[in-house]
Amino acid sequence: MWSEKFREIKCCVIIPTYNNSKTLSSVISGVLKFTDSVIVVNDGSTDGTSDILKQFQDITVVTHEVNKGKGIALRTGFKKAVELDLDYAVTIDSDGQHNPEDLPNFIEKIEKEPGSLIVGARNMEQSTVPGKSSFGHKFSNFWYKVETGIDLPDTQSGYRLYPVKKLKDIRYITNRFEFEIEVIVRAAWAGIRVTHVPVSVIYFPKETRVSHFRPVRDFTRVSILNTILVFLAFTIFRPLMYIRDLKKKSAREIVENILGSNESALKISSAVALGGTIGVSPFWGFQIMLILIFAHILKLNKVTALIASHISIPPFIPFIIYYSYVLGGYFYDSEIALDINNLTLESVSLNIVQYVTGSFVLMVVTGILFFAVTFPVIKIRRKKRTA
Repeated sequence: MWSEKFREIKCCVIIPTYNNSKTLSSVISGVLKFTDSVIVVNDGSTDGTSDILKQFQDITVVTHEVNKGKGIALRTGFKKAVELDLDYAVTIDSDGQHNPEDLPNFIEKIEKEPGSLIVGARNMEQSTVPGKSSFGHKFSNFWYKVETGIDLPDTQSGYRLYPVKKLKDIRYITNRFEFEIEVIVRAAWAGIRVTHVPVSVIYFPKETRVSHFRPVRDFTRVSILNTILVFLAFTIFRPLMYIRDLKKKSAREIVENILGSNESALKISSAVALGGTIGVSPFWGFQIMLILIFAHILKLNKVTALIASHISIPPFIPFIIYYSYVLGGYFYDSEIALDINNLTLESVSLNIVQYVTGSFVLMVVTGILFFAVTFPVIKIRRKKRTA
């Protein structure tokens, strides 16, 4: 039954392995109970791994001559799955931590939510979980939410289902353990739904556990990666995610979401005012980032603020620049010599101080105007609804 389902959705199981000869055979055997579409990536093992793999004739084996790291091993497996024209791949570690009996959980989930990236969420509260793993799990979950806005209960789990064809054009900067963090962040940025299913986990006693995780070096690499991802998130990708979500909605839905919100009229009007204020500001290229920062600090609705900021769409930009320049002229003894139909950077830069000064005046005027219009409209609408 499950083998057929794997074929129907074009899914395989990828097992990256490096010197796990004690558990590798049992892991492969467990997976073969559910599917014969198995790809093992031997990442430069120096133990008896090669001999073990020769015992399994019906699986696909890809070998790295030298150890390249788990991230590269996974990407090698993804590439092979795409070459075999597969759409999905479940990754399972070869150290025996992951239970193959949980494979049906991923298949059932992907049938309900096709195209998703599914992470197997472990119960990290159980007594056998090492303290450092529990800490790392909470640390990683926190930064993932910061970078993507998504709550994921177990970002460190390597037991996952990947939509491999959707990932093939994404560029990555990591090669080792930290790749498993980068890939789910970049998947979310690319618009791939990232979700989870519950899975069991087996932690062997410390004296028998085989781990290639180097605490100091690998934790440092993860910290550096998170620093880079947070910077990229707030300067580029989080704003793009908000814009992408807005584009999925019709103009009517957007208006209804703002006016029909359960937030107070003051909160909604303030968010609209914030969006309008920063939308006409002279900080071109940084407006979305500024809106997200100030909306977070002021605890205002980010989507509402972003919608209001669309006053700075291309057709309106010449008018914004022109009237900023005009307003600035009241503070300086200079003649206004701008042609609104023929604005250039050179013409504005001749009196850049005048333009910037006028921009701040226009920001204040726009914010007050947006608030003054939105607040009574919401109040009137709510009174009518109550009546």
